[in-house]
Amino acid sequence: MTLNGQHVVVVGGSSGIGLGTAHAALAAGARVTIVGRSPERLAQAQRALGADDRVRAITADISREADVAHLFEVAGDLDHLVTTAVDAAYQPITELELAAAQRVIDSKLIGSLLLARHGAPHIRSGGSITFTSGIAAYRPSRGGAVVAAVNGALAALGRALALELAPIRVNVVSPGWVDTPVWDVVAGDRKGAVLSEMAERLPVHRVGTPDDLAQAFLFLMQSAYSTGTVLHVDGGHRLV
Repeated sequence: MTLNGQHVVVVGGSSGIGLGTAHAALAAGARVTIVGRSPERLAQAQRALGADDRVRAITADISREADVAHLFEVAGDLDHLVTTAVDAAYQPITELELAAAQRVIDSKLIGSLLLARHGAPHIRSGGSITFTSGIAAYRPSRGGAVVAAVNGALAALGRALALELAPIRVNVVSPGWVDTPVWDVVAGDRKGAVLSEMAERLPVHRVGTPDDLAQAFLFLMQSAYSTGTVLHVDGGHRLV
């Protein structure tokens, strides 16, 4: 796959799946802009990416419209926009803190809406937008109602915007369980045990890596006949 001469903006690109996608886009020849809320984490990610002249970092909180508008003013024209950003929260519904629920909605759903609103005018012909949903929409877990609802909404948003923003292609990647820093927050000290237990359940007998998901994002950037679809990269999780 080649993205030679193209500009890819990866929101959430300072860690996990976003950072993996930035690595893969660079390897495919693209110029990459990574976006996140923390200047320190972005600087660390730039170093991990090699910090060459094809890598740029922009600090922005995508739940704030002014930040998103400024992001595209600075980033300029682009070919592909990817967002993997999320501020996850897992709580039983009877104990749900509305502020935590709002952070999930703002970071993943409202953020995606704002990125599409302000990013679309800057996307060149043949370009694409790819959102990130997740297995929770199809195999929800206890305490994960808000995450499941937002992930399901993103699948619907992708289909709607594929029509509204055409000929820009709009797709969604739905990861299964992936070994990323999110699990440090969700599972804490039990991260290794939790991921190992899931690996035993999956048909592929392992959890995913950021590199696994990066290949899916690259495919959708380059697949000129794919739009309005959800690409499941979950190790067969929907089957078990």
